[in-house]
Amino acid sequence: MGRDVPAVVFSRDDRRAYREKVRRCLDVFARMLRESRFELDRPLAGLEIELNIVDAAGEANMRNAEVLAAIARPDWATELGQFNVEINVQPQDLRGDGALQLENDVRARLNHAEIRARSEGGHLVLIGILPTLREEDIGEGTLSSNPRYRLLNEQIFAARGEDLHLAIEGVERLDTHADSLAPEAACTSVQLHLQVSPETFAAHWNAAQAIAGPQVAIAANSPYLFGKELHRETRIALCEQATDTRPDELKAQGVRPRVWFGERWITSVFDLFEENVRYFPALLPLCEDEDPRDVLDQGRIPQLHELTLHNGTIYRWNRPVYAVADGAPHLRVENRVLPAGPTVVDIAANAAFYYGLMRVLPYAERPIWSQMSFAAAEENLAAAARYGIDSRLYWPGVGEVSAAELVLRRLLPMAREGLALWDVDGAVADRLLGVIEGRCLTGRTGATWQVDKVRAIGGDRHEALRLMTLEYIGRMHENEPVHTWEV
Repeated sequence: MGRDVPAVVFSRDDRRAYREKVRRCLDVFARMLRESRFELDRPLAGLEIELNIVDAAGEANMRNAEVLAAIARPDWATELGQFNVEINVQPQDLRGDGALQLENDVRARLNHAEIRARSEGGHLVLIGILPTLREEDIGEGTLSSNPRYRLLNEQIFAARGEDLHLAIEGVERLDTHADSLAPEAACTSVQLHLQVSPETFAAHWNAAQAIAGPQVAIAANSPYLFGKELHRETRIALCEQATDTRPDELKAQGVRPRVWFGERWITSVFDLFEENVRYFPALLPLCEDEDPRDVLDQGRIPQLHELTLHNGTIYRWNRPVYAVADGAPHLRVENRVLPAGPTVVDIAANAAFYYGLMRVLPYAERPIWSQMSFAAAEENLAAAARYGIDSRLYWPGVGEVSAAELVLRRLLPMAREGLALWDVDGAVADRLLGVIEGRCLTGRTGATWQVDKVRAIGGDRHEALRLMTLEYIGRMHENEPVHTWEV
């Protein structure tokens, strides 16, 4: 969840002062790493889940302020669009039946929110991109009232100097322009957090990058945008384009995009924060009063406000997070590749698959990132986003194979081993990883179900999307995993 910011106009002096403050924060961060100031690994899983709001007909409902007021819980917050909300689930222990408790906790919170949303004529949907969303639903007026989003919009378009060009070539082609970052609001995701020590951060981040492609392939749930069938996980391409601050000339010069996979394996968490400072100008140059050097010299823990705010405007698919909780600093890997939905049990299964792999791959005697190029990992993500469960992915030792075969033969056994090392109850692990296995055996993901259902309905595309969305919502509430859904 991004930090709230005030409405403000920035001067040249603001930008200069912010740049100096960010660099001071980076120096202090380096010192904290040298002095081992951080809390170490903890076996906790934290989640952020973004959702769409629709009306009774399954169309986008621009009432997140009213819905949040009705929900009246501090763990719910606004997101970019007025048809979005977000739930933040505090880190929980996965050991024993912790994963089952996490699933039940999320389901209970969603049930409460759904009941409250209905009082405002709204319904909540866990889906990567709302299929009924139309281009006319998206514009600057769609943005939530939070000043952070208005300010981001102004700064991104000031940097670009021209409208956004959205061009996605998939089963069909989308080619349009936007005069705000509102199309980004179409993307709703699940973000998985894992706290790690500074010493093991690089291994965890590299491992997360290596498995991003397989994660997306088996979880794809965003095949439609503005009425067109595009990629199986269209959210990846849309995120990359909808917040791009670069006009074509800067792209040609090799300027890095703000939605970024990266360009190399890392050796330290410092590499990522240093890249942030070196490559990306500030979007929100807001300075706090805290002097991080003075705070650290006094034996206290600095918040590093400017460094973390800057990091929050660079949208890596696996993002480093620095935070202070209960007076202790810690580091987290924030995994951002997954779409929301289709059900809570599917989300729990995706999380179990990720956390299981992240308990094994970072500790392998021969690391996976020493056996494959960074470019191969990036190409895997692109292929998985485009073709989903039908993609072919590269993996060391097996070469290029189907995503389903890679997961069944190589990655699921690792994930089972990892969950055992987490001390996750065997029956809980079997149930959740069985969901992943079921998708691989049936070829059914949220994306394939949506496409097959729309084709089965036929007729007018938007009406088919609307009817599909209504059926999707009903099945979502039944909480039966998507691989069991019939068309």
